[in-house]
Amino acid sequence: MKKQRFLQFRQVRGVLSLTILFGLLGTIVTIAQMAFLSKIVNQVFLAHQGLVQVEALLFFLLGTIVVRAGLVWGREVTAQQGAIRVKAELRESLFTRLLQLGPAYCKGERTGELVATAGEGIERLDAYVSRYLPQTVLSVVVPLLIAIYILPIDWGSAILLLVTAPVIPLLMVLVGSYAENHIKQQWTALARMSAYFLDVVQGLTTLKLFGRSEEQRERIARVSNGFRDRTLKVLRVAFLSGMVLELMVAFAIGLVAVTLGVRLLNNGISFEAAFLVLLLAPEFYRPLRDLGVHRHAGMEGKAAAARILQILETPLPIHAGEAGAGLPHGALSIEFTNITYTYPGNERSALTDINLTLPTQTCTALVGRSGAGKSTLVNLLLRFLDAQEGTITVNGLPLADLSVETWRSFIALVPQRPHLFHGSVRANIRLARPQASDDEVARAAELAGATEFIEQLPQGYDTGIGERGARLSAGQAQRIAIARAFLKDAPLLILDEPTSSLDPESELLIRRALERLVRNRTVLVIAHRYNTIAHAHQVAVLQDGQLVEVGSQADLLGSNGVYASLLGIYRRGEVMV
Repeated sequence: MKKQRFLQFRQVRGVLSLTILFGLLGTIVTIAQMAFLSKIVNQVFLAHQGLVQVEALLFFLLGTIVVRAGLVWGREVTAQQGAIRVKAELRESLFTRLLQLGPAYCKGERTGELVATAGEGIERLDAYVSRYLPQTVLSVVVPLLIAIYILPIDWGSAILLLVTAPVIPLLMVLVGSYAENHIKQQWTALARMSAYFLDVVQGLTTLKLFGRSEEQRERIARVSNGFRDRTLKVLRVAFLSGMVLELMVAFAIGLVAVTLGVRLLNNGISFEAAFLVLLLAPEFYRPLRDLGVHRHAGMEGKAAAARILQILETPLPIHAGEAGAGLPHGALSIEFTNITYTYPGNERSALTDINLTLPTQTCTALVGRSGAGKSTLVNLLLRFLDAQEGTITVNGLPLADLSVETWRSFIALVPQRPHLFHGSVRANIRLARPQASDDEVARAAELAGATEFIEQLPQGYDTGIGERGARLSAGQAQRIAIARAFLKDAPLLILDEPTSSLDPESELLIRRALERLVRNRTVLVIAHRYNTIAHAHQVAVLQDGQLVEVGSQADLLGSNGVYASLLGIYRRGEVMV
């Protein structure tokens, strides 16, 4: 079933078809080559003919040798180039799918395992696509083609070949079913090792601080040794099956040769026919032998393909929307109506019957304890998830009907921990609008209060900041994220407490930048600190997935409800969790 779904890819079908075509043409030429060779040997050694009599046959034999070599070359080149194109297409499809699945899916997966699948997993498809898949077809068609050719020449030998042939694939199935389980475990061990290694590298600072480096080294060693043991088991099975396969093929060819020898001595078959059958017997079993040789690599590729297909066939968490749908114009007003969402596998809803309006060019603070549903509400607005019940409208237009990419062009996000990519400061700011000029990038940095520290860097805007912005402080990274938002200049701004965990000086600089950024925009801010809430036009309070209070800060304090209780927690502990 997995193979059938894998064959739905256009590039895979193209590679398979061309490789099989070259293999069948090569078989036809091989039959012709053996026929010419048997005829030449018969005429020279039994009919005692000279060079002149067999000269034409020799030229034909030479021609078949050259053509067969060309077809073998063509098959190899087609298979390898095709496999490269297949891997490129699959890698692009896999990455596109991960982008479509979005953060909601990736949060439930291990990054190292996904990287191993996109890298090593797709590379393992090389032998699977270029050799194993075509060989599964050729191992059936080529022996049948040779048997059909031999049948009118010597029906007894043709039947003997067809009777002995199924023993080899039966043996491969018996051994393969045992080996396939070990190969799946080997792939799982490799993916786990990649995930562990990435976790350790990313958490190196924490491990050093807590003195857990040695413990993690031992853990990686155990995982690595587990992968080694799995690999050795797979290799033992592969070598054993290869040895048994060679013995079976040698026995089958020997049986055919002995039968032909006895019949030749009893004048039951002519020398030319017997010699031709003997020459074709190894060619009859060759595709089956090749299938056994490529089966190990094929099963490795099959295990990787199963995981790749699992990702590619994961249902999207959102409706894609329509590219030609109407677009909201002017300042944005957003309305949540009866929104309910439950994460797969959870019984309790993350959000239940939420009704909330974000008025045009106002700031709404979203508050609540951890797990109240704030992030889920933002993910619905960002279209990382789609509500299972209820609707979200933008200026009266249903959000689900808008193209996802188009809608996100209306949004600027400043997260609590912005992700900066390995590259220059300029490239990281320009991520918001790739076509922006250098002057526009500099202006955005100025508005974000980032110009001063950027100009002090060794190469200014062209300074490399390292992976995840490792060479910048938390405040500097946050100002880069704010510069992105200024450069994008979107009508909807979402803030996830961008001033948390900063020193007072950095917090002051960022607050000034944010005051400039929120002007004339519809703003939704996830708030954990009183300073963030103080300037909001309205406060929305979530508790256990329900919207329990909405109103101005003064009104909510006057009602002495949930918000007042949260504010009391703030005053005692400085942060509203």
